[in-house]
Amino acid sequence: MRIDVADTPASESGAELVCIGLFEGDELAAPFADAAGAGDARPAFKRTALLRPGQPERVLVVGLGSRDEFDAERARVAAAVACRQAAGLEAQTIAWLLPDAGDAGAVAGALVEGMELASYRFDRFKGRRPDDEPRPSVESLTILTADPGAAESAPQALVAAEAANRARELQNLPANVVTPSYLAERAHEIAAAHERVSVDVLGRAEIEALGMGGLVAVARGSDEEPRLIVLRHEGPGETLGLVGKAVTFDSGGISIKPSSRMHEMKMDMSGGAAVIESVAAIAELELGVDVLAVVPSTENMPSGHALKPGDIVTQHNGKTVEIINTDAEGRLILADALSWTAEQGPGHIVDLATLTGAVLTALGSTYAGLISNDDAWAEQVRQAGEETGELAWRLPLHPEYKDLTRGSITDLVNASEKRKASTIYAASFLEEFVGEVPWAHLDIAGTAWDVGREYVGKGATGYGVRLLVALARDLASG
Repeated sequence: MRIDVADTPASESGAELVCIGLFEGDELAAPFADAAGAGDARPAFKRTALLRPGQPERVLVVGLGSRDEFDAERARVAAAVACRQAAGLEAQTIAWLLPDAGDAGAVAGALVEGMELASYRFDRFKGRRPDDEPRPSVESLTILTADPGAAESAPQALVAAEAANRARELQNLPANVVTPSYLAERAHEIAAAHERVSVDVLGRAEIEALGMGGLVAVARGSDEEPRLIVLRHEGPGETLGLVGKAVTFDSGGISIKPSSRMHEMKMDMSGGAAVIESVAAIAELELGVDVLAVVPSTENMPSGHALKPGDIVTQHNGKTVEIINTDAEGRLILADALSWTAEQGPGHIVDLATLTGAVLTALGSTYAGLISNDDAWAEQVRQAGEETGELAWRLPLHPEYKDLTRGSITDLVNASEKRKASTIYAASFLEEFVGEVPWAHLDIAGTAWDVGREYVGKGATGYGVRLLVALARDLASG
């Protein structure tokens, strides 16, 4: 999608569809007030009405609700609603009259994000008849405003939203396509496209040589070769460490999952997808931040070689773990990646993982679970989520949760038989591997898939890409 920002009257935009917002207490301005269909316009949030004023030919009025409640998130939702209407009208060029409320730059960026995210479709495997017409899509969006902040924020928002859509594509693709090697190839593509990005991909032997016993053990059950993908974005200042779980298919291993909805476990690599594509966006935006991105990737499968309950593994930092449940594999591969990342001396670390089903029970699909060993860093991550609509709710750490992770014959166990506070338990386990580095963990099991929000709908959401880009931008700006 092409983005423009223009100080042009709506009647002169040349767009096939012009979108305008209507707040409670406001009335349509001329010439729209007298247009055919104007009587159907209502300010109720997400309510739409199609006007035909003649010039422009078609105007979509989108209800924005209360002006006091309007923010960037409401702008994203409104843009997504408009995108669906535009598809039905087969409009490929859209103009949005920037609503006169809130921060103009933030609202303009949110309109772009809402349109781009809502335009994503995963249909590459659907057959088409020879006489099928190509599905129309939005080719260009023009933000109508004189505000200079919009001219800066709108193109940046497009880059982040496009990266999120690429992550959604990785999430949606089946596990017989997206393997650890496939993710590694994508990382190589990013490095080849950007001078400031380099990549290292480690195979099974190299992973074993690093003492990453968790990743090696989980990978034993699969014929697919594991990969440790390391992307570096060169920039000034301290290093931001990003770690993303990428289990490209999670059967549960020997502790096999129920068959119901197991097909969705192709999305257990969502954290890794978000990290990989956020690096691509950071590089495209030329943000002045140093990034070390680490993605441990494998399948978790049952076989004669698979990890078994009762096995003991030694993680990268030397701590031993007794395996209670092979379906608690994500923390094993993350532990190795976090330990290695912490050794590289980053100033801060964020990890993203579809780690526990318990976070979905606790927070639904609205918030990711945020757990951190540092108050200031947790707040910075939370604010980046607030800015992008990729919300995170902080959960506590406490020594009593830590006690649940202690083993009787090993340093740690990978699952507690008491089944208490499972999301916090998993994060308490991970904390054992970050040392003193300020660290934040995002459990995205509830937000990565099937959220149903207007601009992402069902299926993959790409959660985390826009949050990480916003976080990197904040760090770059000091």
